Amino acid sequence: MSDVDSIAGLEAIMGKAPPAVNLKVIDHVDATARRWLEASPLMFAGFGDANGIAITLGGGAAGFAAADDKTLAIPLAALDAPALAVPGASFGSLFLVPGIGETLRINGRVAAVADGDVQVAVEECYVHCAKALIRSCFWSADPIEAAPAAIPAFAAAACFMALATIDAAGHADLSPKGDPAGSMAHLDGDQFWFADRPGNRRTDSFRNLIAQPRIAAALLIPGSADVAILGGTAMLTDDETARATFAVQGKVPLLATRVDDVVIERRPSAALARAALWPAAPAPADIKPAKMFAEHVRLNKDKGLGARIAGAFVSVPGLMQRGLDKDYKDNLY
Repeated sequence: MSDVDSIAGLEAIMGKAPPAVNLKVIDHVDATARRWLEASPLMFAGFGDANGIAITLGGGAAGFAAADDKTLAIPLAALDAPALAVPGASFGSLFLVPGIGETLRINGRVAAVADGDVQVAVEECYVHCAKALIRSCFWSADPIEAAPAAIPAFAAAACFMALATIDAAGHADLSPKGDPAGSMAHLDGDQFWFADRPGNRRTDSFRNLIAQPRIAAALLIPGSADVAILGGTAMLTDDETARATFAVQGKVPLLATRVDDVVIERRPSAALARAALWPAAPAPADIKPAKMFAEHVRLNKDKGLGARIAGAFVSVPGLMQRGLDKDYKDNLY
């Protein structure tokens, strides 16, 4: 196989991340992100250190997590695995809102665990593109009473995955992955495989696993309150045979990821059950991801020429939404 074990090798295949993708990242939780948290009943959270990363889910009634400008507060009781939250741990998260394909990503570090809450010092906040949830048909699922019991069958039926990685400096990151059942991931003996698909082009998770290959992930079957939690050592490959198994609509992904020494456990998730995601409620009318993208570009501290050009672009009414709609239609695979 042709393993990809360097940033140069990654960029030779994927290209360099365009600088503009970083302009949507802000270093605090603004008003639009706080409104997102008010409507969110579910999060995926990664907690890491120099040795690797672990993942869990948090959930409850909408608004179970809250934030001020620089601190995110999560009730310990909302987490499936609260013991992962220890002071000093790096933190990455995805927050979902019913009916909305985009996800809110908030990253930082656990500052304290006190009074029943995890207090996270926020370092990054931004909206992620909707392609993973669109490909997985996440919000159109009906409730499922019984998901496949066998782990290989569960993995094959999974349509959504939250991937947790950590970089060499100890910063955690969560990335959403989604595909139709049978196309996202599969187990092959003691190896777990999943595909790369077009996303926001930051390639954070790939850069991270090159630097620190220990990963964790949560697999979901939309409609079910069960989850498969896995961990292992990941390696990127551009091997043609490996990638061909993940072809969808005649398009073969540029990369596949092999996870060795995989440990995987299927379990019920109390957080998913509390979140009661399916059937999905209508999307809140006042949450507009395209406007959030534009607002975050405006709030970004980069005031260089590229930032000013991007700010002018996103300030044109409707232009950002039309760009997103076109990207989701033309570049889904």
